Amino acid sequence: MCGICGALSLRGAPLDRATLEQMTATLLHRGPDDSGVWLRADEYGPACVPALGLGNTRLAIIDLSADGHQPMRDAAGRRWIVYNGEVYNFGALRDELIGRGIPFHSRTDTETILHLYAERGAACLELLRGMFALAIWDEADRTLFLARDRLGKKPLYYYRDDDWLIFGSEIKAILAHPAARAAKRMNADALPAYLTYGYVPTPDTLFENIHVLPPAHYLTARDGIISVTRYWDAPIAIGHQPPAMSNDEWAESLLAKLREAVKLRLVSDVPLGAFLSGGLDSSAIVALMGEAGAGRVKTFAIGFSDEPSFDERPHARRVADFLGCEHHEFVVRAQSVDLVPLLVRHHDQPFGDSSAIPTYLVAKCAREHVTVALTGDGGDELFAGYDRFRAARLAETYRRLPGVVRRAAEVVAAALPHGTGYRDAARNAARFFRSASQPLPARYLGWVGVMSPEVVAELCGSSFDPAAHFGEYFRMNGARDPLPALLDVNLRTYLPDDLLVKADRATMAASLEARSPFLDHELVELAARIPPDLKLKGGVGKYILKRALAGRLPPEIIHRRKHGFGVPIGRWFRQGLRDYLTETLLSERAMGRGILRGEAVRALVASHLSGERDYGHALWALLTLEVWQQMYF
Repeated sequence: MCGICGALSLRGAPLDRATLEQMTATLLHRGPDDSGVWLRADEYGPACVPALGLGNTRLAIIDLSADGHQPMRDAAGRRWIVYNGEVYNFGALRDELIGRGIPFHSRTDTETILHLYAERGAACLELLRGMFALAIWDEADRTLFLARDRLGKKPLYYYRDDDWLIFGSEIKAILAHPAARAAKRMNADALPAYLTYGYVPTPDTLFENIHVLPPAHYLTARDGIISVTRYWDAPIAIGHQPPAMSNDEWAESLLAKLREAVKLRLVSDVPLGAFLSGGLDSSAIVALMGEAGAGRVKTFAIGFSDEPSFDERPHARRVADFLGCEHHEFVVRAQSVDLVPLLVRHHDQPFGDSSAIPTYLVAKCAREHVTVALTGDGGDELFAGYDRFRAARLAETYRRLPGVVRRAAEVVAAALPHGTGYRDAARNAARFFRSASQPLPARYLGWVGVMSPEVVAELCGSSFDPAAHFGEYFRMNGARDPLPALLDVNLRTYLPDDLLVKADRATMAASLEARSPFLDHELVELAARIPPDLKLKGGVGKYILKRALAGRLPPEIIHRRKHGFGVPIGRWFRQGLRDYLTETLLSERAMGRGILRGEAVRALVASHLSGERDYGHALWALLTLEVWQQMYF
């Protein structure tokens, strides 16, 4: 695992080594084992055009020797690569290349990719099974090639103006370049989307002119012309008849592919373990690691001593005991919010998902014992694990009720005061009834959004229509069942822009590599072919996954209700962090920015502190926004 960065002059501006080294130094947490830069001017003279530099910091996982140093060049000196990620099938690809007489100087996937690109160009991406972000410079073609993995597990950002194309694994590397730093401005147009979702949707960021290279895309820059191309699309099971297979056959096929994905991710020259929440997905990964010969698996869990409804440690402990794991636990307390500046610094943007706190802490705990950790990320997106999927089907029935019945239910739900427990019935009912009668995109946004369109409008006076924006992601193709479309939307929005950003920044902040077997693209393609009714069967989510894992985990874990990786942020803000919240959000400095309407912020804080409504997640989004403003502007 690594950090990468670089800059390409589009109109002849020079690039100095000090700038390139400063950019690279911002990414040392992503790769503390080694670092390097390559400046084209060093090889072709200070006046070479175009000016180009590549930088890398390395977390050594495969081939720990100096042979894995980056930037890496091919034997002919024609191509240079910087690369972040793991290609799990590189061994087979490498053997095939060696069989054709191609010499290797390392045992790395980095060198394998470089040779494949030399043979196939952009088409080499089709062969790679894993997670990656990479940059390759081809001297003969004067072409810079950037690419990102299919699901977006590894990040890649870029800045573009008339003179420069600047890229990096994190925005901080880009801002270390004088051109990007001088142009640093908040992207005000993206603010309503951030307030709505809790993140800025790809390809935008909250910085003007800094963009995300979308998952499953590559970028080429040659002679000042830049193009972005999609090379893979997430499959969606709408309008396609699945193969005629029995439930047992689907379960066997799923289990075989998941086993294969886990086994591939056990290749490592450093110690590895797994995050374990006690939920089905992480428990399945740990069980299959043991079956694949990983020995006594080191597992890591986190919990909350002051809020039992959020604490999953007893369930994780049950799984660890059942599977004979070497288990480690960590406790989060309200004081952990002291991590807010650290988290914002690693995200480079405000981030509305407060579970970034425990994710970072469990990664930090795990890094004391291992360098690689497998996770259960992706299981909910593939097999309908979230309550929102059940709500979507329930809403189809609800919408057929008489209007007077629906209005009465909505009035009653809206009047109930909100608690701060994980499954607070009043809060969940209000959220369901507020959106259940709306069209599918608006309905679903009401369940996954951090703030409602009304709250966003009050805060920033925006005419942004989040439902219309969100609706662009829906591919219904005339289907009656909303589930396939909703799974697809999750895979293309919430997963890469929230969950995977959180996982990458939290683990890389701790110099830990995270691997996600459920996000193996071949498993994703298989999951898309499984009939929707085997994912959400009646009211049971992940039905086919539970069937596949029968006998491998305790029954109470397999049939346990979904529990997200949340934090009791609402309770914290009403109790121990009350002063921190008000002193930050209601300070003269914050109120004077003019970005948000002060009276709307005060009303949101007052409503939450009074117990009338639980706005914990919304206030966390505002808190990280203010800390980000203090840090960057």
